[in-house]
Amino acid sequence: METVRVLLISTYDLGRQPLGLASPAAWLRNEGVEVTCVDTSRDTLTDDQIGEAGLIAFYLPMHTATRLAAPLIARAGRVNASARLAAYGLYAPLNASWLGEQGVTVLGPDAEAQLAELAQNTETSAQGPASRVEAKARRRLQFIAPDRAALPPLARYASLQMPDGSRRVVGSTDATRGCKHLCRHCPIVPVYGGTFRAIPIDVVMSDVRAQVAAGAEHISFGDPDFFNGPTHARRIVEAVAKEFPRLTYDVTIKIEHILRHVDMLGLLRDTGCLMITSAVESIDDEVLVKLRKGHTRADFIDAVGLCKQAGVTLAPTFVPFTPWTTIGGYVDLLEQLDALELAEAVAPIQLAIRLLVTAQSKLLELPDILALLDPFDAESLTFPWRHPDPRVDDLQRAVVQIVGGAAHASRGDTFDRILTLATGSEDRPARAKGAMPPYLTEGWYCCAEPGPEQIDLV
Repeated sequence: METVRVLLISTYDLGRQPLGLASPAAWLRNEGVEVTCVDTSRDTLTDDQIGEAGLIAFYLPMHTATRLAAPLIARAGRVNASARLAAYGLYAPLNASWLGEQGVTVLGPDAEAQLAELAQNTETSAQGPASRVEAKARRRLQFIAPDRAALPPLARYASLQMPDGSRRVVGSTDATRGCKHLCRHCPIVPVYGGTFRAIPIDVVMSDVRAQVAAGAEHISFGDPDFFNGPTHARRIVEAVAKEFPRLTYDVTIKIEHILRHVDMLGLLRDTGCLMITSAVESIDDEVLVKLRKGHTRADFIDAVGLCKQAGVTLAPTFVPFTPWTTIGGYVDLLEQLDALELAEAVAPIQLAIRLLVTAQSKLLELPDILALLDPFDAESLTFPWRHPDPRVDDLQRAVVQIVGGAAHASRGDTFDRILTLATGSEDRPARAKGAMPPYLTEGWYCCAEPGPEQIDLV
């Protein structure tokens, strides 16, 4: 079999150097395949790069990345009609039908082996029909260390803003893939079906080691839930702290796991964890049940207290605009965050996010969601919906405008503007200012357009 030159393209990965390029690049280079990696969030994709490739594969880890890839997929087909087009990452199987219509072979999120197979099979690389190739996450990989050598430097990506005004260079990696939970709105669930895999510690440490050598002062673990495997998590952070005692890191952990493994919060703090991101989504218990989140409002409040007691910042994320949101409920959310002194810990965009209903979403199981949906829109790659109360949609659009125009404002000042908008009153007691926590400078988890369907969930 003859190999082809491979072009791997990432369009957006939350301001991180894309592991989704580095990992398959390592696999392909181990097979003797010539690989070019382009992160279009940082560099320009050229027609020469497209024209030289026999296989062009798009990394689609999130909804925004998929939408940004759409014009590039069309461009690749025009510039190099003989190349095989493929897509991989979490949102590739979710959008299999749409991608197939574009002539794209659909892979899953664990696509390293399949990409290597496509690169070594020229019979299927030239204008073959689009097909699904192991779209679900069922093939067990033998994980190897990623190859980040050809990616843009870490200093060109999001940094960590410290309370003293300094910034730290950020690297990122994963300790696991998938998730054992079944949150109804989560795009991981239709693909992994409640399963996850631990990445061997030596592979994780090799990736961390390479990024520290490249200047990383902080590592952001991208796992959907770092405590899916708490024993594995413990071993990872102990190994990182032993080899790099001055390196800091952040993780994402579900509220229910913070409560269940509260004894590990001290370990996280002592090994350099500066913050825990947690997808709280809502403080309305009825909404939390519909989203199948596994925690309550009271659980969230308890977790805030436990993290504060342990000396680790809790950075909650939200989906505040859902079909069940009320104006009063939104104000209640803001006032609860104020009372918990979390205004500075919440990225402003988290107060504007609107529930995303994608193809294959488990939200489609809910009759009250189905009653609100318009037909699937191929441009936004969503099922558009309108709130039964138009005032809620108006409020969401207004919050988007505030957030979009507040790039240079403090989080606290932006929070105050949103609170004034939601309550319709400036006559409020002065807000108790919480301590400014560390935070990642990439705060936009959304597409460029400000319309209500364009706010990205993940």
